[in-house]
Amino acid sequence: MIQMRRNEKLLVVMAAAFMTTAAVSFQAMAAVDTDFHRFVVGTIINGVPVSGMTTADAEAYIEGYFNGGYTLEIEDTEGVREVITDTSIGYTVDVTGDLEAILKEENDGGRVSGPGVEHRYTVDAVLKYDEAALRALLENMAFVKNASPTSDAYITPYEEGKAFSIVPEVQGTEIDMDKLMAAVKEALNSQTQLLKVENLDCYKTVQITSDNADLNQMCANLNRYKDINITYVFGDQQEILPGLEAVKWIDGVSGSAIQVNQQKVAEYVKYLADKYDTYGKPHTFTSTSGRQVSVNGDYGWQINQAEEAVALTRMVQNGTNQTREPAYSRTAASRTGNDFGTTYVEVDMGLQHIYMYENGTLIAEAPIVTGNVSRGWTTPEGLYTLYYKERDRVLRGPKRADGTYSYESPVSYWMPFNGGIGLHDANWRGKFGGEIYKNNGSHGCINIPPKTAAVIFEHAYKGIPILCFY
Repeated sequence: MIQMRRNEKLLVVMAAAFMTTAAVSFQAMAAVDTDFHRFVVGTIINGVPVSGMTTADAEAYIEGYFNGGYTLEIEDTEGVREVITDTSIGYTVDVTGDLEAILKEENDGGRVSGPGVEHRYTVDAVLKYDEAALRALLENMAFVKNASPTSDAYITPYEEGKAFSIVPEVQGTEIDMDKLMAAVKEALNSQTQLLKVENLDCYKTVQITSDNADLNQMCANLNRYKDINITYVFGDQQEILPGLEAVKWIDGVSGSAIQVNQQKVAEYVKYLADKYDTYGKPHTFTSTSGRQVSVNGDYGWQINQAEEAVALTRMVQNGTNQTREPAYSRTAASRTGNDFGTTYVEVDMGLQHIYMYENGTLIAEAPIVTGNVSRGWTTPEGLYTLYYKERDRVLRGPKRADGTYSYESPVSYWMPFNGGIGLHDANWRGKFGGEIYKNNGSHGCINIPPKTAAVIFEHAYKGIPILCFY
């Protein structure tokens, strides 16, 4: 019985000691929980425990937690983890949210703490890090570098003597870097500490499979190229691009589009331009007097090479027989024979004679007087076009200091074609032709007998070719 009393006493002493310790702990907790300037025990903000801290202390602690030791681990599908440290990407956090509002919420709620009480909060914070450095780190991770490629089904490029065929798709482990970056940035923004790749939708996926109907149709079309021609028409001439040649320009297929080698296209269009353009080249023809004459000028056919390259690319992609005229940046009167056609004005300044042809028929001719050679007013050679035509115009020379003009010549028919030089009647002249032009010629214009000028004026139109030569 004595022994039992001793044990009972011992239990009482132990119980008293326990109650004393609990009371001390309770008083310590109570001291915190009744301090309205500090967060309740168990408070976690942005994943960081801040129990018993003031708002200022908590702000500094949260920022210091992430600025001085935050890491994000990325775990691949094999369980291997790689680490992104805050210093490796210049990661910093500045708390901008209202910590005082959280403290007020706890105070207004009675500052309840203990098991089963949730005190987790999130506040706004400004995160800063180097995205280029982050991408470089991710690209260097093993699960990214060692990933097997993912590829869509595609059509083989052209090979001499071989048919086009479809290479099947491959679903690998290749990472879509944009998706991975987005997931990692979201983790950084929420201060996540572990990210598992298997939970992320960041793999590249096959978009086109070998049974894709469009792909199979395209492959069949490509194999028909040997039977098609692309024909260019240049008047009575043709230039044929055989399908067997065009098929060599095909580099393959991207998605649903045939990839055509643009260098090959440009080279072919340039070949057409070099062969069939007449603009900027000498225009050689047989004059009315029977001489072979060559004149230059801003006139002729000129292929718009950029526009035609686009059109040719589309024709190759279509893979069907097609006939077309090329796109032109400049045009002329005819693609058959002389490019200036059969309606034009011929000014033979060597013979001092003018001729006008309409649809190949000579409808007017007469002797003329051109620019005064002795005064340096020689009429220039060249192939020109008529600007416009005007009745009853007064032609004036340079203006003098007194306001008068060096000359004033009223004309009934004015047809300019080269700056201030034009065709016009000259009723003040009694004679035309011969060698008058050498010492008593015009200021550069073509002086024509009035009756002939009237006929030319009637049949001329804006843009009619005018050929001047000696």
